[in-house]
Amino acid sequence: MTARITAVPPSYLSRTLYPRVTVAEYHQMIEDGAFGDGDRIELLEGYLVQKMSHNTPHSVAVQKLIKRLVRLAPPGWEPRSQLPITLSDSEPEPDGLLAKGDETTFAAHHPLPAEIGIVIEVADSSLHTDRNDKGRIYARAGIPVYWIVNVADRQVEVYTNPDTTANPPAYRTRTDHRPGDPVPVVLDGTTTSAIPVNELLP
Repeated sequence: MTARITAVPPSYLSRTLYPRVTVAEYHQMIEDGAFGDGDRIELLEGYLVQKMSHNTPHSVAVQKLIKRLVRLAPPGWEPRSQLPITLSDSEPEPDGLLAKGDETTFAAHHPLPAEIGIVIEVADSSLHTDRNDKGRIYARAGIPVYWIVNVADRQVEVYTNPDTTANPPAYRTRTDHRPGDPVPVVLDGTTTSAIPVNELLP
């Protein structure tokens, strides 16, 4: 018998805009023009959530991250930044990821869990949400590797071995990398390269 997932009060509830919707309903709202060009919204566990504003350290870290993903992505892996991925009840827009394919693969759909090798969030004021809510969401989807570039504590947290049946879902393993350490880029269980922590922090 599959364990029932107990609802955990999300830390983002204060930023929700509407009652809960499905991914399909969210897509229809986008097609119907429900949101303006300036609206910064993502779907988290069925909630439409106003995204937090970026401060300068966050913006610098995101820019450094995507430059390195572009440079180090092996053939067959597409780097993306702040673009949607489609999960069962969520459509977050992570700060970085590597997905299987190339620039044409996602012309008709956003990356799905089976297509994602690494998902990355840059955390400063959003650290609690990224560790708890986003960690739960990505673990539930079975995404194999989740990084948090933790600007506040100057480290990169690497979460692996998602337990999709835990209550709530969570990653079994966390490894912290500090300045001077390399962060291994692991895709489909193989280390393809590494990025020094210093190169990811502002």
